[in-house]
Amino acid sequence: MTDTAIAWDTYSRQRPERRPTNARGETTWFNWTQYPDHGPGTELLEVPAGARVLDLGCGKGGNAAHLAALGHCAVGVDVSPKQLAAARERWGQAPGLDLRQAEAVNFLREDRDGFDAMYSVYGAVWFTDPDRLLPAIRERLRPGGRLVFSQRPPVEGCYGRQASYIPRGDDEDPLVVKRWDYEPDGWERLLKEHGFTDVTADVLAAPPGKRKIGTLIVRARA
Repeated sequence: MTDTAIAWDTYSRQRPERRPTNARGETTWFNWTQYPDHGPGTELLEVPAGARVLDLGCGKGGNAAHLAALGHCAVGVDVSPKQLAAARERWGQAPGLDLRQAEAVNFLREDRDGFDAMYSVYGAVWFTDPDRLLPAIRERLRPGGRLVFSQRPPVEGCYGRQASYIPRGDDEDPLVVKRWDYEPDGWERLLKEHGFTDVTADVLAAPPGKRKIGTLIVRARA
């Protein structure tokens, strides 16, 4: 197992399971943000009925399961066996859901069918070198297809490749994974350099309450 897979397996054990239902009583739903029942939904993907959609870093699979429930062919890819085991335990019988263990760039290079849309929710787009990942995404997105991703906005002055620390036990050093942080105009510029069009990047404010960190949501078209 790679160091990256070990890190995300460790992270998986620290994350709570998705609730059985959301505030509307739905058993599947889509969430772009770090806050429950907040923000837009699948409309950002702009996909037709029965679309083939890829979740880059699907984690425990809740967003992909919702797309499958809507009748799409939802493919979720993740490097973490534990994340995928949890996804299969909860959603594995869902028609139209296909879960794969793979690194995002390698998966895209091997896929030959293409996708109507791709997305990442605090996932692989945040934690993969964009100079490797964006060309692979662009190659496999069908003409006019959408790439949409969300992540935490950057800390002021901390741009480009950064380090994220995943804690372990009290007597162990944390695991480290790399992430890529840019301000909205930085992502817009980078996506355009890699051939994407109709690019927008905005920070959605946090819901009312004590927490103030919003969610950066970036949209682009192949």
